Order: sequence, then structure tokens, then C-alpha cells
Amino acid sequence: MDNAMNGTQPLLDTYRLGRLHLPNRVVMAPMTRLRADRDGVPGDLMADYYAQRAGAGLIVSEGIAPDVPGQQFLVEPGLYTQAQVRGWRRVTDAVHAAGGRIFAQIMHAGRGGHPANRPDGGTPVAPSAVSRTDLVHTLDGKVEPVTPRAMTVAEITATVAAYAEAARSALLAGFDGVEIHGANGYLPHQFLADNTNLRTDSYGGGVAGRIRFPVEVTEAVADAVGADRVGLRLSPGNSQFEMVERDPGPVYRELLRQLAPLGLAYLHVTDDPVHPALDEARRDWTGTLVGNTGEHAPTTPESAAALIAEGRADLVSVGRAFISNPDAVERVAAGVPWAPIREKDFHYTSGARGYVDYPRHDEGAEPRGEGLLAAPLT
Repeated sequence: MDNAMNGTQPLLDTYRLGRLHLPNRVVMAPMTRLRADRDGVPGDLMADYYAQRAGAGLIVSEGIAPDVPGQQFLVEPGLYTQAQVRGWRRVTDAVHAAGGRIFAQIMHAGRGGHPANRPDGGTPVAPSAVSRTDLVHTLDGKVEPVTPRAMTVAEITATVAAYAEAARSALLAGFDGVEIHGANGYLPHQFLADNTNLRTDSYGGGVAGRIRFPVEVTEAVADAVGADRVGLRLSPGNSQFEMVERDPGPVYRELLRQLAPLGLAYLHVTDDPVHPALDEARRDWTGTLVGNTGEHAPTTPESAAALIAEGRADLVSVGRAFISNPDAVERVAAGVPWAPIREKDFHYTSGARGYVDYPRHDEGAEPRGEGLLAAPLT
């Protein structure tokens, strides 16, 4: 690892991550943006968006569905058809041409899915038949959630295989690696949490049962593409999407103990104001640690640099700042502040506005163009 710290700005120090040489310590965090087409295929607009942000040490893509049951939104990208793989190849080629590096985040919605958001209109699946109570975004507005169907053991086995196949497809699409989304209320987190896993078989009950699905998924993905191309994101104690974990420490400690021998590229941890998730991960994980503190308070260049300087993380993932600052790292190097997000209503629309029209600091303050507008989901 290139661990010599830059005395004036640790975010700009280089880092060796598996097979990759990162030019800085800033990771662009995965962020849902909903710009794929109705078939989950990325287009040229998405290629432009990611290429604009290639200055990040590493880009982690928005969440990508590994299969139809894992789909959360109709215009969310997937990695389960050849057309989707070809679409992502345009994105990764553009990022690499701009000098960047990009991992695909594989994300299964679990109980967060909805028939209106699935191409087959199917009922979502989850560890147990426990519904969320919050309204679900669809292209036709917000709707009531549906109760998911508890997965059979055969379906769990098939889902593990779908993660592995999506990882193989990610490499075919030109990604440098993959990140398994095991945080923020998505399927692996649903197996880990108290209120969403009520199973009494070998995938529920005590710690060993709760961690079984995340372990099997991580092992299968690592076997498919090589452990040094695999990252895992976790958020111990995170209550997003109504998740409840009363005592996450022992669960995640055992999870990390079982995964440590694999030699993963990194562990990506979302910190929590109640549970010291990041500090516990630093204690229990000997490999590369990516820290994210932006879930509950906006990350600033100063707070990101402090995570590195204090040794709390090796890399820092930044989300919202990359929406309005395609040149977020270049701004740090130039001593230019991060610009605020201009129009939050355009986070999840289908056009260019609020997506690829934010200027670099050396281009002036005006947006690049209005783009195509669509009604916001929120």
C-alpha cells in the first residue's frame, strides 16, 4: 500500500487497493439516480455522468439489481441481461478513458421492492414477511408498500447465485470490481437485523443464522471474480428504512471474523450516531476500511480529511458532494469549496438537469444546459 500521508491534505495521498493504484483517498459513494431506461439499460447520459467524476480515487456505482426480484425501481440499472451489460460497458469505457476506476455496487432491494417497480410485476421477497410502512416511489407517484414473501431456502440459494453471476457480468461490462450492498436496509441487512429476520431455520435465529446469507453471498462473489476485486458495504445499527438492530456489535463482529480470511478489497462502513460502527470496524477489520459519515451529516473536505488523518479510515466515501461537484477532488487540490446542490427535485428525474449539468470549478458557475425534464419522484 502507498501509505505515506500527504502532510497538507491527506485526501490527496495515493493508495494501493488490490490491483488498483488510487491517485487519492476519495471514493465516490454509490447514489441512486434513476437514469437507466425501462429495461434497466444505462445510456450515454449515465456514461457522461460517471466520466465527469473520474477524478475520484474510486467510483462505486449506484446500486445495480442482480436479478428481477432484486429490482427496486423500474428505471434502476441491472446486470442480468446482455443489453444491460453492453450499456454498462459504455459507462466503464468512458470512465477509464477519463482516467478513472469504477466498481459496480450489486444491490438487492428485498422487501424494498414493489410489483409496480418490477418488470414482471412480482411480489418482493425478503427473509421474512415483514413489510415497511413508508410509501414507495413509483413512476406514477407514491404508493402503499406490499408485504414481501418470505424466501424459501431454494430461493435463497438462487439469490446467492444471482449475486455471483452479476459480479461476473460486471467484469464483462468492464468494471474494475464489485461492491456488495449489505447496508442501509437492503437484502443482506434484512437478514442481519432483528425486526426483518424472524426465521427459525438455519438462516435466522442467533448470530450464526443471521450472518449466513451475507457470508454465502460474499464467498460466492469472491469465488466468482476474485476476493481482491470485491468490497462489502455494511451499516451496523443503521435504522434507515425502519431497520432495528438492538445489539449489532456481536453480530457484525462475527460476520467480519468469518469474512476476514477471504482477503476482500475493502470493507465500506456507514457510521451511525448511536452505534460506533466505524470505530468498531477499525478495531475488528485488518484490511482496507472505507469510512462514510455522510448518512446523518453532510461530509465536508475537512471532516473527510480528518477521518484519514486520525486513522479512522483508509479511504473516505463521499456522496452528495459528488452530485454538485463533478470535480470534487480537483476542488480539494485547488482549495476551492464544494458547491452546494442546486435543485434537489432533480435527483431522481430522467433528464440531464441536476445530473450532468453541474460545472467544474474552472468552467464558471452557470449550468451546462437545461437538459430533458421529467416529473420528480419526490
